[in-house]
Amino acid sequence: MEIRLPKKRAGFTLIELLLVIGIIAILASIVIVAINPTKQLADARNAQRRSDVNTILNAVYQFAIDNDGDLPGCLPDATAGTAYNICTISACTDVTDGCSLSALTGTYLVSIPVDPSGATGNDTNYDITKANSRVTVAAPAAEQGETISVTR
Repeated sequence: MEIRLPKKRAGFTLIELLLVIGIIAILASIVIVAINPTKQLADARNAQRRSDVNTILNAVYQFAIDNDGDLPGCLPDATAGTAYNICTISACTDVTDGCSLSALTGTYLVSIPVDPSGATGNDTNYDITKANSRVTVAAPAAEQGETISVTR
């Protein structure tokens, strides 16, 4: 008498499929958290802000060197320690509107830098302060709790 063994069926069991799907889901979530596109974009905007702040401050000091120590825009008459918004155009002549650094465009800057988050209107979202013969340029809209400012 011949003994017949049952035929084995090719394929995966439900448990095996669920384990593979679970492992793939865990790995995908780890990759998404590691990449974190929101943080990467915020870091890129903050890097642009750091560059813009340094560019503005370098232009202010180059202007001062070329003009016997005189500062551009509203800075010579600025109240010590008061932060003024930097304007994109020369129309903001009153310090309540902001500080115009239009004297820097052409020779020292191609154009006044604007915050990468999309500043609207006349405001660049950058501030400038003069205190004790030192000038500070800051980016108050910095993301992720960073403080971006440079003083010289």
